[in-house]
Amino acid sequence: FDCGDSASPIIPVLMGSAERAVRAQAFLRERGLFVPAIRPPTVAPGSARLRLSLMATHTEGQVEALVEGMGALRASE
Repeated sequence: FDCGDSASPIIPVLMGSAERAVRAQAFLRERGLFVPAIRPPTVAPGSARLRLSLMATHTEGQVEALVEGMGALRASE
């Protein structure tokens, strides 16, 4: 996935179309992960993304679940 350069705890995962971002959000939600889809008009058309927000309070298990979920999402596409 294209995450660009992020120097903050908010990591954008560029998805392109709003439809792809919404499908990815639903896929991850089914796995218990809250990863919002950000789409127009919040961002420019064609630049929809997922917004990963990491916090110090996330457990190692939660981060591992996110990595696994993103891997499953990639495999499903």
